[in-house]
Amino acid sequence: MFTGLIEAVGRVEALRQAQGVYELELSANNFYADFIGQSISVSGACLTVTEILSKNNFKVQLMPETFNRTWFKDNLRPGVKVNLERALKLGDRLDGHLVLGHVDGVAVLRELSGNEQTKIAVFEPEDLSLLKGIVNKGSAAVDGVSLTVIEANNKNFSLGLIPETLKNTSLGDLKVGSRVNLETDILGKFVERLLNFKDYNNENNKSNLNLERLAELGYV
Repeated sequence: MFTGLIEAVGRVEALRQAQGVYELELSANNFYADFIGQSISVSGACLTVTEILSKNNFKVQLMPETFNRTWFKDNLRPGVKVNLERALKLGDRLDGHLVLGHVDGVAVLRELSGNEQTKIAVFEPEDLSLLKGIVNKGSAAVDGVSLTVIEANNKNFSLGLIPETLKNTSLGDLKVGSRVNLETDILGKFVERLLNFKDYNNENNKSNLNLERLAELGYV
């Protein structure tokens, strides 16, 4: 579990494939992988530390599912920047939003406006069905960064990038056409699942929940 508040921008040192998984070597100043087996968010993807090489270098492994679902498949190579965050400790302050590090898909930057200090970015998911998990003033994780949605429709969604985000994450290098890892809000996924769940113990084979019932319970 992560917050979407980036601790450091790392650099890809090497990428290898072996024994059915991908192995990624990363480096980052002032960022320490504390132990083998811990979870690290790498540009929004939750990966497992498999080896600590030095104070600022470590290795992680990726399943083929993760590799193929993210922009890693086409653009991960030595020299590329990645956002890094260690897992949230139970009891820590939650300053961003709940981020699982389970990337839903890739979004493409279609518009970028503003100035050197503050920008508005408009993204289009490659799978437009992901937009059902994004709502106005809700949260989304873009390359692991927790951001607030300004506006969402059935084609794209927009986010605001403040100076702190532009300076201290890889999002400062965004250009029109850039591809980012997208994770929609976990709360929206649960609501969607509940609404569409088929209860085979129910003779009508329909969910007992609907928008009206969720509203009564205070979810919408």
